This record gives sequence, C-alpha cells and structure tokens, in this order.
Amino acid sequence: MTRFSLSRFLLLPIHAQKSKILTLHFTTTARSADKFYLHLQNNPNNIEKTLPTVKAKLDPTCVNDVLQRCLPRQSQLGIRFFIRASRQSQLGIRFFIWAGLQSSYRHSSFMYEKACKLLKIKQNSRIIIDVIEAYKKEECVVSVKTMKVLLNLCKKARLANEALWVLRKLPEFNLRADTVMYNMVIRLFCEKGDMVMADNLMKEMGLIDLYPDMITNVSMIKGFCNVDRLEDACALLKAMRGHGCPPNTVAYSTLLDGIFKLGRMQKALELLGEMEKEGGNWSPNVITYTSVIQRFCERGMVMEGLRVLDRMEAYGCAPSRVTINPLIMGLCLDGNIEEAYKFIDKVVAGGSVSYGDCYSSLVFALVRIKRLNEADKLFRKMLASGMKPDGLVCSVMIKELCLKGQVVDGFYLYEEIEKLGCLSTIDSDIHSILLDGLCQESHSLEASKLARFMLEKRIRLQAPYVDKILKHLKKSRDKDLITHLTRIGGGCYANKKNC
Repeated sequence: MTRFSLSRFLLLPIHAQKSKILTLHFTTTARSADKFYLHLQNNPNNIEKTLPTVKAKLDPTCVNDVLQRCLPRQSQLGIRFFIRASRQSQLGIRFFIWAGLQSSYRHSSFMYEKACKLLKIKQNSRIIIDVIEAYKKEECVVSVKTMKVLLNLCKKARLANEALWVLRKLPEFNLRADTVMYNMVIRLFCEKGDMVMADNLMKEMGLIDLYPDMITNVSMIKGFCNVDRLEDACALLKAMRGHGCPPNTVAYSTLLDGIFKLGRMQKALELLGEMEKEGGNWSPNVITYTSVIQRFCERGMVMEGLRVLDRMEAYGCAPSRVTINPLIMGLCLDGNIEEAYKFIDKVVAGGSVSYGDCYSSLVFALVRIKRLNEADKLFRKMLASGMKPDGLVCSVMIKELCLKGQVVDGFYLYEEIEKLGCLSTIDSDIHSILLDGLCQESHSLEASKLARFMLEKRIRLQAPYVDKILKHLKKSRDKDLITHLTRIGGGCYANKKNC
C-alpha cells in the first residue's frame, strides 16, 4: 500500500463516523421536508389550519428543503408553467410564514434572506399581495405575528411600497399595527430616500396612540442625513425630548455620522460640544470620540483629530487602542514618525493603553508606508523586551519576509513569536504561506516543525496551498514531514485524484 493510500486509510474511520452522523441527519430532515411538501400538494387551501397535523421536525434545514421543493421546474413552458409557478411560490411563502409562527421554531435573519432569494420576492413582489388576498379569500385566521413575518420578508427584499400595502391591510383582518411594524416600514422608506412618506408615517403614529421610539427616531435621523436634509435631522434630535423619547448617545452618534458623511466637520465639533455640555445620557463615550477622531484622520486632518483626543481626555473619557490607531497611522502617513513616537509616550503615560498595543499599531503603519526596515527593527525590539505584539502585526511581519523570499527568516521569527505565546492570534493563512515557502525551498526540518505545530493546534492547511504542498509531499523522503503534512491536509488530500 502506498504512503498516500495508507494515510487515507488511517483517516477513513473518523470520516466514516462523521459521514454516518451527517447521513442520518440529512435523511431525517429530508423525510420531514417530504412530509410537509406532500401535505402542501394534497391540501393547498387554508394550509395554515392543516399543517399542524403533520408530525415532522421543523428546523432551518427542513424549511429550506421545503422551499426548494416549491420552486417551479424551468422545463415546464407556456401558460401552465406560469400558473403552476405562481401556485408553487405561494405555497412556499405561506409555509414559510406558518413555520415562523411556531413556538418551537423561529426564523433567523439568514432564513429570511434565503427565502427572499429562493422565492425571488424582490423580482416578484406581487407574491406579497397574492398571499394577503389568498388569506382573505380563504377566510384564514391571520394574526399580527403573521403580518410581521410578511413585513420582515419585505424588509429583507427592501420592498417599501409592498410593506406599506401590508400595513394598510391590517384593519381588514381586525388587526392593529404596533410600533415595531411602523418602524419596519419607516426604515424601508428612509433607506429608499423617500423621507416625505417616512415623515408622514411617523406623524401618523401619533394619531393612533403610538409613540415613535428610539428606533424610529434614529432611522429618521439617518434618513434625513442620507438625503442631505441636515437641518431636519438636527431639528428632530432637539424635538425628541418633547416626544417623550429624549436622545441618547446612539441618536447623537447617528447624527454625527451623518454630518461627517456630508463633510460638515465644524458642525460635527459643535454637536460634540453640545453632547459634552448636556452630560448624563447624552455624554459622548469612547465610541463617540473614536468615531470623530477616525473621521478627521480619514480626511487627512490628523491635527484636528489630536485636538479631539485632548478634549476626550479632558472630559474624563480614556482612549482605547482603537482610538489611537488612526492617529498613529495618520502621523505616519504624513511622515511624522518622530511625532508618532512622542504621541505614543504621551498616551501610554495616561494608563489606558500599553506600549505593546501602541507599538503594534506603529509597526503596522510603518509597513503600510513601506518603511519596512524601521518596522522590522521596532518589531524585533518589542520581542527582545518581552512585549507581546498583536496577531495582526505578527502575521504582517511574517508575510512580508515571505514575500521578500526570506522564508527561513520568517520561520525563525515565527519561533520567536511562539516563545512569547502570541501564535494563537496569527492568521491561519500565514501558516499555510510559510509552510508552502519552506516546502518549495526544501527546508524540510523547518517545514516539519511547522507542520507539527499546526497539527498540535488543529490549524488546517488552506485550500489554495494544498496542490503545491502535495507535489512536494510526493517528492519528499522525509518521513516525519510526510506524516505531518498528510495529517494537516486531512480531507483535502483525500479529494485529490492523484492521492
């Protein structure tokens, strides 16, 4: 038996066990889907009343399989095809709505997205109207939850007009919309840019004893900013207190974000000052300040960002590493490397961030501006002093060495990082890149050590490198390397024709 066949044989029992479990799961799910689908075909009218009689497990896989079965076959042509397609799609969406109402099951956001894609709801929005009309014609029992599932489908498909149509149909079923339902429709019109309709719906809520909540107001503020109606957004923020919904940090941050997108930098600083003055629930937090600093740095206004940092610290809000990252990058992009070092000394003295975090950011910035020698010098200084660089910068430094053809140096650096216990955060792709380079240059000892470590840490070989390393595996006579490479390759090797 060849070594490749032997490795596949040794791996077989594990895969065989997993295969049996998966086969059993899919068989059970398929049977459940078959039962539901057969019931839909035999009882197409008022299916909501009879579906509970089906004794089958309901889960996401089952729902997906039933929807797949409800897709019309493209081989059918002519008018009969379109009639059947409409009927099948309607059965599918009604089953989906019914499933979403069951106490033992709830649709995830992913399942709503999946249903929209399978049933092509965005392209065939008429199906929403057809379902409501079918409910009415068959005198089905329709609840607010039923309508919410429909609205969630409209939300995923971004069908604002159809969502409004559903909202208007509630009274015909003796149902009353709640704030959540209005919020979904308002958000859709805000995303569409139709702020006239969104504003009318918000005002309409007050006429039926519903009160706009924080979600309503935040959607409206974001919508106004998106269509460059900044004054309306600011006016709404001020009016929120009178509506019984005083603005919080989220509302202020949403307005700030909108102001920045419109390029009104001075206005943003004025709003930040207003938040600082108000205090309490309106106080800017680390996220608020960080967002403002990032926006200034993105526009190349690093000095303004530094002044915001001073305001932040004076307000008693300690910066995080995320806060200082754009400032270090901005200083480096401007060529102010020495200023970056001085800045790091200053913020570390404040006690909220460490030299390890700051220097990691600086190394990354130096690589970004192609100051690779300085980046390497600083990185090795960190290792020598016992600082723990983060996983991102470790990955970047090893990758840079590999790109320069210094694969062995990359491996030695990898070993140094291992001694500090930082390897767990290194990207799995870097392991594959490094291993591939060692194999290509026939550094079998180093490759074997790396493969052994990957095996211990359960780090899988990434697919793009399987073929390359497989070729080396066939040529190699290093038994240890063969064993380790085969095991970390796992199922990838078993699928190759030449194995």
